[in-house]
Amino acid sequence: MKSGPAGTGGQRGHAAPTEVERELSAALAAGASEAVLDVLARTRLYVLVPRLHADIPDWTAPLPTFRDGASRRICVPVLTPGLLPPWHPEWVFRAVGLGELARIWPYDARRLAVNHGTPFAALVDAGPRRLRAWRAADARSGGAYEGRLLTDATGPLHGPLARGLALGAHLTVHNGLVWNRLGAAYQDYASDRDRLRNPWGIQHRAEYRDRLDSLMRNRLVGRVQEAVLRGRHTLAARLGRTPTRAEWSEAVDRAFAARDVEDRAEAHRALHRFIRYEEWFRADGVLAPGRRVDTLAAFDLGRAVNVVRLALGARYTEPREAEQDVLRLAGLARDAYSSWEDFSLGYLLARLVHGDDEDGTPGEELTYRQSLAQHRALTQAPSGPYRNITWS
Repeated sequence: MKSGPAGTGGQRGHAAPTEVERELSAALAAGASEAVLDVLARTRLYVLVPRLHADIPDWTAPLPTFRDGASRRICVPVLTPGLLPPWHPEWVFRAVGLGELARIWPYDARRLAVNHGTPFAALVDAGPRRLRAWRAADARSGGAYEGRLLTDATGPLHGPLARGLALGAHLTVHNGLVWNRLGAAYQDYASDRDRLRNPWGIQHRAEYRDRLDSLMRNRLVGRVQEAVLRGRHTLAARLGRTPTRAEWSEAVDRAFAARDVEDRAEAHRALHRFIRYEEWFRADGVLAPGRRVDTLAAFDLGRAVNVVRLALGARYTEPREAEQDVLRLAGLARDAYSSWEDFSLGYLLARLVHGDDEDGTPGEELTYRQSLAQHRALTQAPSGPYRNITWS
């Protein structure tokens, strides 16, 4: 592994955009070639692709190459997540892992040029022996990290746009993606289109606008579950206190008396799970005694932000329109909740209630623990956006 002059400069005088570039700079400064590979194996690396090529069915463009002026070696250029350039309608990105690069490496290329021409550049040897080391690093890492908070120091950190983007932070933490970016890619061009197609059923711009409108109107969160929660909120306002389980159950019976048997059964299952998870929240200290979750709107609003970012990556929208949509979502969230903690718990509760696992299964416990970790990373970690962005 060799670092170019720009890499050295990046370590000394430039602020790293994300944790990935900070880790890479530290490994370069230490001259630790295996540590550099470990950093690269734990993240997604990005290859620039003409959109015209990316849209050809069942064909993958070959890796781009260039000849490095200093070493005279043929290199494959890649970027780390914090170094992606601004959005462009005709240039997109493909995400690759270090192990995948080792498998598809061009026979005539001898260097991996990471962040070429930036303050965080590194030239990584790619001879046959080193490619084996790449595969070993990939095996050690298990692939790109998920479940971590990634913040772009050059992106919005405060103000209305940051507030809107932060609504989608649960999903970005889950997927190990930068939370505060409207840019060239969400994950990558192909994945962004695939995620819109399944589960959202979006294959073109008109479908995207229709699905986003439904999310903004909270039409996808679950009408039965939301009605059960809103019924408790209405009853609490009338009683001047949180109703007991029996009072709430009676109110649900009355509200769903004219509904079919499936809706009535689903309503009582939702009520049971709401009480169950709120008790877990209190036991873990994230829901104060006497507090409750009154709406699941956060689930649709948080997912909507990610759908906007996916659509931007898929080129179904453009940056200015995407920004306006995110700002509108921030306003809707402010109307529905009074704090980041309330918003986050609304999102978590919806995710848990809509989970596929029945009560008491290992899958339910895993989903709960993952959700709780996301909530704490966002609301309690010093770098968490919910600690650093005002709610209103």
